[in-house]
Amino acid sequence: MAHPRIFDRRSLLLLLTLLLSSGFAATALFGYFASSRAIQKAIIEQDLPLTSSNIYSEIQKDLVRPVLISSTMAHDTFLRDWVLRGEKDAVEVARYLTEVKRRYGAFSSFFVSDKSATYYTGEGVLKRVRPDEPRDAWYYRVKGMQEDYEINVDPDLANADALTIFINYRVFDFDGRFIGATGIGLTVDAVSGLIAEYQKRFMRTIYFVDANGRVVQLGASRGAPGADLHKAPGLGPLIDGILQKQRGSHMFEANGDSHILHVNYLPELKWYLFVEQNASAALADIRRTLYANLAISLVVTLVVVFLAHLALTRYQYRIEEMATTDALTGLFNRHAFDILIGKLLAEYRREPRPISMLMADIDHFKEVNDRHGHQAGDAILVEVARVLQNRLRASDMAVRWGGEEFLMVLKGCDLAEARRIAEDLRLAVAQATVAARGAQLSVTISLGVSQFDGSETIDSLVGRADGALYAAKNDGRNRVNAA
Repeated sequence: MAHPRIFDRRSLLLLLTLLLSSGFAATALFGYFASSRAIQKAIIEQDLPLTSSNIYSEIQKDLVRPVLISSTMAHDTFLRDWVLRGEKDAVEVARYLTEVKRRYGAFSSFFVSDKSATYYTGEGVLKRVRPDEPRDAWYYRVKGMQEDYEINVDPDLANADALTIFINYRVFDFDGRFIGATGIGLTVDAVSGLIAEYQKRFMRTIYFVDANGRVVQLGASRGAPGADLHKAPGLGPLIDGILQKQRGSHMFEANGDSHILHVNYLPELKWYLFVEQNASAALADIRRTLYANLAISLVVTLVVVFLAHLALTRYQYRIEEMATTDALTGLFNRHAFDILIGKLLAEYRREPRPISMLMADIDHFKEVNDRHGHQAGDAILVEVARVLQNRLRASDMAVRWGGEEFLMVLKGCDLAEARRIAEDLRLAVAQATVAARGAQLSVTISLGVSQFDGSETIDSLVGRADGALYAAKNDGRNRVNAA
């Protein structure tokens, strides 16, 4: 049965869904972005600088021991005495350098005499250094510097030009005159192992960059060894400014991810220490939390909307029922009749079948109200309505037309059959009783019957049934009369 909508339930549910979804989403997203900013701020201001400082300290600590070894060599009495005796036996110093290398696990050990310009290693004389040889520039730099030692990264002539970290220590005789340079070399692979350990410990990407913006060949994580960071996605346009500042934090986008970079310049190695954090990976946990919150919000929204749908459906059904049902008898009211009779006529036009109408009125109803009161009258109305409804077919329609009048529409029923049904209804009402104020009351009804002629209006059909009713009343009541 179709009823007019008292309000647009679908629009209301859609609005409720939008409001709840927007509210939940806004709350979840606000929390996500606030947490993201807090995490990024912590990474930039605390985590990466602290990690970089710790790694710098670790590198310096790992270089302290080689410095001490080189210092011991520079102050060793044997080495200085051997030089002052005229460097007569190269085997002696080679044995000495071999012992240093073996005892301390160095990659290489060396001594360069300033007097003879001879470069000694554990294997003996390697070469003679010359001021005009670019690869010997390190020695003349060390000779002229004010500090006792330097840490430098150079290819090792004695080991197939392997990139080596050298601790170059100045050697003086007992009168303080410069007599050469000595020290040991650490393979860069050893430092690479340290970096791998740092990466595992600190869970960051760590690599060294030289002054030209190229990754130092330590098996670095970013790109191939020796990669030019000027060509790195996201980082390339920033690299010159980063190297110029020497220290600080930077952010860039690469391959769809946000990266945070902290840079520290290491003057001992003349390298830049890059400590990089994938911010997108760092935010993975709170992203999962965001997705979980959104999923929970969706479930809550669906549950609330479903419950609202049930409540609104029930409420709307109740409103529609109140709008189309007589409150006292439970029968259809005239508003419902106007809706249903239109449907019935539309069906008749598609498939003509007889339609009959009964108009019933309770005889002497005013006397019942006057003698027994309106409560008894209401009880009579309810009982008559019950009898009429129970005696009609499921396809028939019973309407409280007003006051003590009832209208019944019989679908697929001709005039003769309608008259028989009316007579059955009259007898059933006459046999029914209602208890009121300790007495058993009974009433009778008069009925008028009409059949739809296929072309008349509803008002005409109702009017003919009503005319037949008044004829029955005029004929003595408690009877059926056909139009």
